[in-house]
Amino acid sequence: MNNMVKTIADIFARMLAVFVISALGVLGAGAVAGVDVLQAVAMAGLLGVARVLEDLAKSFLQDGKLTQAEINAAFRKEHRRAEEEDGGR
Repeated sequence: MNNMVKTIADIFARMLAVFVISALGVLGAGAVAGVDVLQAVAMAGLLGVARVLEDLAKSFLQDGKLTQAEINAAFRKEHRRAEEEDGGR
């Protein structure tokens, strides 16, 4: 049980990081495009979190379990997306 709590805490902390990275990526672009900045930040952050949740759900559907490797793969995939959108910085 203790291991599951640590895994859930790890996922939530990493989800927060995904939200921040995704949201900050559109902060300046939303202001330039005339979109409400808070709305653009919230939408981008939620989209990043949703993509990771989708990958985790797909992995869970395969066998009813989430391994640490599957969790890492879902976040790694989102990290690569963020780097590509950021120009590889």
